[in-house]
Amino acid sequence: MFRLTDVSSMSSTLVETVSINYEDFNDSFLTCGTCLCTYDAIEHNPKLLICSHTVCHACLERIIGTEGPDSTSFRCPICRETVSIPLGGVPAFPPSFIVNQLLDLMARQRRDVVPKCSAHTQSELLFCESCDTVFCMDCTGGSHNSRGASSHTVIPFSVAIKRMSEILLYKSGQCMKNLDAASQAVNEEIHRLDVNVEVCMETASKIFQDLLNMVEKRRHEIIQMVKCVHDEKTKLLREQLDIIEAEKAQLRNDCQGLQHQLEVRNITTKISRLNEKLDVSTTLLEPRENAFVLFDHRHNSSLAAMAAALDQFGRVQISRTFPALCSAVIEPSVVVRLKSRVHIRTADYYGDAQTSGGDPVSVELKYEFGEVQHFNVVDNDDGTYDVEFTPKAAGLHRLFIKVFNRCIKDSPFLLNVTDHINPVLKVGKSGFGELEFKQPINVVAVVGENLVFVLDTGNSRIKVLDGSGRFVKHLAETGLEQHSGTGMALTSARGLVLVNWRTKQVTEITTEGRLVRSFTSPDFVEPISVAANSIGEIIVADNGVGKLFVFDVNGRFSRTIGSKGEKSGQLKLVSYIYSDPKDELLVCDHRVQAFSRNGDFLFEFPRAEASSRGQYGGVTVDGMGNYLLTKSERGKCIVQVFNSARQWLYNIDSFADRLKRPSGLATLGDGHVIVADLGNDCIKKFRYM
Repeated sequence: MFRLTDVSSMSSTLVETVSINYEDFNDSFLTCGTCLCTYDAIEHNPKLLICSHTVCHACLERIIGTEGPDSTSFRCPICRETVSIPLGGVPAFPPSFIVNQLLDLMARQRRDVVPKCSAHTQSELLFCESCDTVFCMDCTGGSHNSRGASSHTVIPFSVAIKRMSEILLYKSGQCMKNLDAASQAVNEEIHRLDVNVEVCMETASKIFQDLLNMVEKRRHEIIQMVKCVHDEKTKLLREQLDIIEAEKAQLRNDCQGLQHQLEVRNITTKISRLNEKLDVSTTLLEPRENAFVLFDHRHNSSLAAMAAALDQFGRVQISRTFPALCSAVIEPSVVVRLKSRVHIRTADYYGDAQTSGGDPVSVELKYEFGEVQHFNVVDNDDGTYDVEFTPKAAGLHRLFIKVFNRCIKDSPFLLNVTDHINPVLKVGKSGFGELEFKQPINVVAVVGENLVFVLDTGNSRIKVLDGSGRFVKHLAETGLEQHSGTGMALTSARGLVLVNWRTKQVTEITTEGRLVRSFTSPDFVEPISVAANSIGEIIVADNGVGKLFVFDVNGRFSRTIGSKGEKSGQLKLVSYIYSDPKDELLVCDHRVQAFSRNGDFLFEFPRAEASSRGQYGGVTVDGMGNYLLTKSERGKCIVQVFNSARQWLYNIDSFADRLKRPSGLATLGDGHVIVADLGNDCIKKFRYM
């Protein structure tokens, strides 16, 4: 930009200043209209034609050269008017005085903005954006860098200055915007501080006024007690006075006329009565009540306790927490309908961890469809806070965590909430090693001991793991001969009971693998699964006869339950049986049915889907009464979760690592379930709560 100043009159003091864009001015007045090159003092020297148009020296040489050597005129390339060629040729054309003056003016204006090379005063400095270097083309011989300079971005230094100026202005504007926002935030915080202090003082005044009212109430009670004591004592003393006055009056009455009494017998009688009166008067000499009244406040430690309590009563709670440095850890997988946890750590302005609680922490989940869900915050009173939340819908949602209504570091957190429940742990593959399986068909968990027993049928053993999936030991093949152990359950004596479909033996062992007993029944045809109830009874499912056999605590046959068929209360290809904490017997085939301990049909689980196909492979009940069922249907294998009222809640689909013929399962008491993935020769651990 440069300015042209026009003084309209020498006697006038009014100066008009017009701002003109440099590029527009250069294109309109300082560029040859024929070759579009900028005028200069050498090749493109501006020449003024008779038609008043200006054309550079080079263009005139070219135009006249095309007219032929004998030509004496040519047409103006701008207005097409005929222009005579002077005798001296192109150099004889007069220079364009106005254009030259403008060139000189522009040169002076540009020298003020764009420095020239000190060695080559006519060379404009250039700027390399790649190297962040200012250089002169003449000084560098045409290149400022011998290696790879052709790929560098080189622009005139004037353009670079303009760009830098724009960036500087933009950055300064952003900085000013941030400072304005900071100023507003600080002023708002000061206002909130003033409001909170006012509320704090009002609350303190009210509470201490309540204390004063309590003290005044007690003072009034003491005064009333003193008055009551005074009235009671006074009443007793006045009653004594009344008795004394009555005795005195009686005495006066008895003594009247004694000096005129001549009858000796009457006088003797009077003396006897007076002796009695004398005895009575003696008893009245001592006041029946005393005047002792004393206010005592040292009879117990109440005064000291009140003083100590007042010293400790109330506090002015402040916080050094700096929200921008507070952090939060969120569980990596956030799933619809499952509880997720957030652990918040607070820090002060210097980044040091806070060690006390009391900060107003708020947590809210804003769904992508606009709904906002608020959650309760648990103050651990050590500078940390915990939050449990259960998302209601899948999607990309934002979790806002604020302290003092200011976002903590990285808040809002972007949560990709999914409705797929994937395993948190997978143990095993096909094989014979410590962490390998071959047809794992059932799982039993001993929660108190943090042990998981897996019936590894294909390897004729029971693999013992801890709750984290680490190998503990193997139990021998007792009861699991010929790779045919298909049922396992936990007994009321905290042992294991097994069933072998080939040997038709029911075997009880301890959790250490020691044999307790073994028995069979001549009625067994294909015993496939086993369960044990709370009174020690053992129930065996036999697909060959389509019944459940019940044996008492001594292993003696007791009764049968059900019959073969597809109706309610009948059995067809039983895959799993389980006795729940209420001793209700849950039986899996293409349905899940419940029977009482005595064998009465109770109910059939509702179907979560409309389809009636598929086979259930296992069922269990957790400590809160929730039911978990494994199901396989046309390659779709899931774990269904029902609440205690047998209402379907959701499915565990293991989307990232599909289940294949899931069978037995067991809950761990901490919201996790272990599933035997028979088709994949492994077990998987899922979080379902």
